[in-house]
Amino acid sequence: MVFGTALAVTALLAFSVTGVATAYTKLQGNIQSADISDLLGDDRPAAAVTPDPNDPNAGRALNILLMGSDVRDGENAEIGGEVSGMRSDTTIVLHLSADRTRADLVSIPRDTLVDIPACERSDGTSSKAQKGQFNSAFSIGSESGEVSDAAACAWKTVEKNTNLLLDDFVVIDFAGFTRMVDALGGVPICVPNDMDSPKAGLHLTAGQQTLDGTTALAFARARTGTGVGDGSDTNRIGRQQELLAATVRAVQSKNLLTDVPELLQFLSAATSSITASPNLASIPNLSGLAFSLRGTASGSITFMTIPFATAPSDPNRVVMTDAADAIWANLAADQPITAVEEPAAETPAATPGATPDPAAPAVEPAPVEPTEPKEPGKDAITADDVTAVCG
Repeated sequence: MVFGTALAVTALLAFSVTGVATAYTKLQGNIQSADISDLLGDDRPAAAVTPDPNDPNAGRALNILLMGSDVRDGENAEIGGEVSGMRSDTTIVLHLSADRTRADLVSIPRDTLVDIPACERSDGTSSKAQKGQFNSAFSIGSESGEVSDAAACAWKTVEKNTNLLLDDFVVIDFAGFTRMVDALGGVPICVPNDMDSPKAGLHLTAGQQTLDGTTALAFARARTGTGVGDGSDTNRIGRQQELLAATVRAVQSKNLLTDVPELLQFLSAATSSITASPNLASIPNLSGLAFSLRGTASGSITFMTIPFATAPSDPNRVVMTDAADAIWANLAADQPITAVEEPAAETPAATPGATPDPAAPAVEPAPVEPTEPKEPGKDAITADDVTAVCG
C-alpha cells in the first residue's frame, strides 16, 4: 500500500499543483513499463466486466499484484548484500473496490506450496509446470534476466492458485522502498519490545520510534535474532503489514501539498525503482486511479495474510486452507474480505407516557472493555487499528 499512497499524492499533484508538465515528464521517466500480456497465455479466469474503453479504471474493481523484489545488484547490493539472481521477497494482492471506498491487501507467504504453471519468457525460453514454493515462480521467470518475465510467472501462478483475475502489477526494489520512507521523513511506529537482528542490520529499543528507510527495510525483512519472532516468513509478514499501515498513516498525516519541493521529492522516490504494467506506468492513468482513491478512509484499508496451515508434506512449508478460497472468492466478487460486525443490541426505548418505577434498580452502564491490540499477520487489521502499545 506504500505504492498506493504514492498514487494518491501523484493524482493530487496532477490536479492541483503548478508545474505539472515538468513533474509529469520526470515521474513518467522514472517508471519502467513492462507489458507481460503475451506471456500469460489464454488459460486465465474470466473477467467480471468489460473495461470502459474511455477510462479502463472507472467503475470497476482492480486487483493489483504488488511484489517487493530481492534483486541485489548495484544500489540494492549495498543495502541488502550482493546475491545473484532475482527473488520475490514480499507479495501482496491489492484489491481496490469498484466504488473506491475500500482497499484490501492480502499477503501470500513466500513458503506457500503451490502449482506453478509453465511460464514463457521474453527471450523465447520457457519453464515446465511444477509444484514448488510460491516465491519460486518469480525466480523461474527471472532466468531470462528480465524483471517483467519474473512478474509474469508470479502473475500466472497467483491466477492459477486463486482463480482471481489480476489487472496490473508493480515491482519495487530495496532502494526504491528506502528512498520512499526517507522522502517521508521516516515512519513513526510503536516498537513493543527490543529487537536485535544482526543479519538484517536491525537494532531497535522498545518504545515509539521513527524509522528511516534503511531501518524500515530491516524491520520488514528481519527473520532471525532477538525480539523478531520465530524466524518464519509468516511471522515477519505481520511486521510488514504493521509497517505498511504506519506508512499509510504517515502519508495521510502530512499535508504534502503545502510543500511542493517535499512533494516532488516524495513522488520522485515513490516512482523510482518501479517496474509496472502499462496501465500503472502511465501517469495519466495513475492519476485518474489515485484521484478516485482520495476519499478512501484509513479504516477502510485492510491488511491480512491469506489463511494457511502447515503443509502435511513439510513442516517448514505452508498450504492455503479452505478459508483462503473464501477470501479469493470475496475479492473476485468485490466483497469485503472481513465479516461486517453486527451492531450492538440497543436498550429498548421506554413506552411513551409510562411512569418509571422508582423502586426499580438503576441500570449501571456496561463497563467499556479496553481494546486489545490486534496481531498483524494473524488478525486482519486496518490502518486505524492498534497493533502495539507503547508507554
